[in-house]
Amino acid sequence: MTVNESNKGKKRELEGVVVSNKMEKTVRVRVDTTQSHPVYKKVVNKKKIFFAHTEEELNIGDKVTIRESKPISKNVKWVVVNK
Repeated sequence: MTVNESNKGKKRELEGVVVSNKMEKTVRVRVDTTQSHPVYKKVVNKKKIFFAHTEEELNIGDKVTIRESKPISKNVKWVVVNK
């Protein structure tokens, strides 16, 4: 079994913090990660914003887990799994 076959059915899951809830059924989630710089070996903090679909009322600052899904709209390609 190759590497591609073993990950074929799995969707990525990320943990982040809700930074905006102004849209209906959609929240913006910031995911923070750390990476080592390839040359200088310094730890670099990176952050990225994802749009995630949810039926729940979430507040700013809530920690959530999001999972990849089929595209729901132009920007929304993630779903909130749990709070």
